[in-house]
Order: sequence, then C-alpha cells, then structure tokens
Amino acid sequence: MFYRFCGVALSLATAMLSSSLMAQEIHPSARTVDGLEWDAKERFMVRARLIDVLPEDNSSTTIGGSIDADFRVAPEVDFTYFFTDHIAAELIAATTKHDVSAKNTALGDLDLGSVWALPPTLTAQYHFNPHGQFRPYAGAGLGYVFWYNDDAGPVVNDIKYENGISYALQAGIDIGISENWSWNFDVKKLFHSVDAKVNGGAVRANVDIDPWVIGTGIAYRF
Repeated sequence: MFYRFCGVALSLATAMLSSSLMAQEIHPSARTVDGLEWDAKERFMVRARLIDVLPEDNSSTTIGGSIDADFRVAPEVDFTYFFTDHIAAELIAATTKHDVSAKNTALGDLDLGSVWALPPTLTAQYHFNPHGQFRPYAGAGLGYVFWYNDDAGPVVNDIKYENGISYALQAGIDIGISENWSWNFDVKKLFHSVDAKVNGGAVRANVDIDPWVIGTGIAYRF
C-alpha cells in the first residue's frame, strides 16, 4: 500500500510539474502578484478619464489688467506603451473649451469670448510597483497646444491665440480590478505661455496658462 501510494503521489507530482512547465512555455512572462496575473507581453494600455482642467493664469496686457480663463470638465483618452516593466510612454489627448475675459484693464472688464484648446502631450513614466494591485507612477513630458474655433465675443472684433510648446509633470496610480482592468487616478501640471492679439494686434497679451489637470477613469491593458 505504501509503495502504491508513493507511486500515485509521484505520478501526480510529475503531471503537475509537466503542466506547470507547459504553462510557462505558453506564458513565459506571466507573473501573479496580489492575486492578479499580468503578462509582460501586454505592453499596451488605454485609459478613458474624466478630467477637470483648472487654469492658473499669470498674464500681462498692453492695456493693463489680467486675462482669466475658466475651468472645464471634459473627457480624455490616453494610450500607454510599456518598454519595460517600469518604463512607459503615455500619449494624452483631450480638448476643452474655455471662456476668456480681461479683468481690471484700462477699458474695464472685457468679455473676450471663448476658445478651444487641444494640447496633445507625450510623457515618459516610471512605474514603481508594476506587478502589484496598487501601481503608482510619475512622469514628465512635452506637448503642443493648438488653439482653434476662437470666438471673440460681443466686445472685440477678433482675437487670435498663438500655438506653442507646453511642458508637463504627472503623477498617478492604477488600482488593479482584474487581470486586465484597473481604476486610475491622475494629476498633471501643465506649463504653457501663449501670446494673444486682440483686434489685429491693437491690444496684445501674454498669458502663462499653467493648469492643473485632475482626472479619474478606467484603464484596460492588453
């Protein structure tokens, strides 16, 4: 009986080892941490977030006063590629409409209408705990801000905003829900300086628009 038991145990152990080796051959890079399996071959991630854009304006104009842009809530989509477990690049795409006004100028308070901003931004990221359920990251990068569909409003004849480069700092966390899905919280600080021309350049303004962009949403890795 003892030898039969040993033979059965040995057979089961051999079968389990063979199955384990076959699984490793099929998924050689799969790792399980905190009960969630992640495959290093799954290098792409797409996120859908709802963001709140909070401008911090610092401006000067040729007629005194300052330029203010309001805050906006908008959807955002981003795409991430993992070069290694820890190093990734993220492309961020969102567009927001902002109402713009001039405060305390020599002509009083002016309604400068509205304008749409499209600031695609590419950041390089470091992920601190890529195989855990809680996966914080930090990043920095560059973007380019396109201004379009500007509406001068009821006071001025026209207003134009110059496109330009922006800089970004980023921090966030992905919280694992399942093997491929996670919930994301993300904070970005953007730095961008824009020159604006009112009425063909009769009035000029330089505005440092350095918004906080705070967002949350769902992420899928594949």
